Amino acid sequence: MPSDTSASSTPPTTSYRALLRNREFAGLYAGFTLTTAASTLSGFALGTLVDQQTGSPFLTAVSMYGATFATVLGALTLMSVADGSRPRRTLVALECLSLLGVAAQAVPGLPLTARFGLLLVPGFFQSLGTGTRMGLLAEVVPTSTYALARSLMNITSGGMAVLGYAIGAVLLRYLSPQEVFVAASALTGAGLIVVAVTVRERSIRLTRRPGLRQTWTTNIALFSHSGQRALLLNLWVPNGLIVGCEALFISYAPHHAGDLLAAGSAGMLLGDLTVGRLLTAEQRRRRAFALRLLLAVPYLLFAVHPPVLVAIAAVFVASAGFAATLPLQEQLLELTPDSVRGQVQGVESAGRMTWQGIGAAIAGGVAQHFTPGTAITAAAAISVAVTVFSRPFVIRARTVQAETGRA
Repeated sequence: MPSDTSASSTPPTTSYRALLRNREFAGLYAGFTLTTAASTLSGFALGTLVDQQTGSPFLTAVSMYGATFATVLGALTLMSVADGSRPRRTLVALECLSLLGVAAQAVPGLPLTARFGLLLVPGFFQSLGTGTRMGLLAEVVPTSTYALARSLMNITSGGMAVLGYAIGAVLLRYLSPQEVFVAASALTGAGLIVVAVTVRERSIRLTRRPGLRQTWTTNIALFSHSGQRALLLNLWVPNGLIVGCEALFISYAPHHAGDLLAAGSAGMLLGDLTVGRLLTAEQRRRRAFALRLLLAVPYLLFAVHPPVLVAIAAVFVASAGFAATLPLQEQLLELTPDSVRGQVQGVESAGRMTWQGIGAAIAGGVAQHFTPGTAITAAAAISVAVTVFSRPFVIRARTVQAETGRA
């Protein structure tokens, strides 16, 4: 199997530095870092542009996370390509599409309808790109260090978001959103070059024919498994609702949106660093429920419209709860056959991204009729309820996983 071959050819690693000595992982990591930074910059620039032109909380929220609606279409149609015989070629092609999408946003005077349309193209292929990248990740590092590798990538995602939102807020004081899109295009192009140069093709892959039929066959098997369904629910819904809260920061506090977004990314970085680096797998699983509650509860403070510094602190603390994603992803991986790891991880990512778009749309719709603070509080309350009521199913999934391991 792919992961076994990789594991046997690469010595076990116990630190981030040791992981980065693996040339292919370093390439995947660097490409992911640059792409994440570009996505953060372009999303913030587009949200600011839409807010300036429309003043609509709903349209602003959807502009920042609207691409996620298209990810589910990619997951339902082409996701089996993530486990195809030429994943490197697939990843490079998808990076090229991403570059074209970001560069097109830099065209001056582009109508908002065209900008929203452009969001859907990279969004459609985003889940496939994530599935391909994570499938490669499971092959280029030993299975024993997969969680550590995902932790590093999650930390980097948070770190790049912190820098992206902070730098984006500064750049938009001196540059137009179109000029910020140009900077994002340059970062995307750099990520494309790094992946093309460092990642090799995986000749050990199965040569089954990818396509719609294969995608649906694997997806049906995935959703027919009760344990995997419960894990996907917890990976998607609470997370997406809180991202909906974040999508309202520009409408809630226009002059402090960059500070709130950066605080959220910093909290996510700290949570992933602590949970992924300092806790064992069993400790991570025991704390997943508490972390998922932590993700939502501090946002209930927005019901009383707290001072800006209190709001920033609440967002920072809450965002550490995003680290609950790591133990849930570990459990999902252990329940997944090696031959479809890329597709299953792509589906997980697509659902999570889609629910971020749904969360943004829900929160933006409520804010359109009430206030951003009310919408943030409502989304957080629903997130808490979903986490509490779904807990028995997650515990059952853990039991199934233990029984599978013993078998």
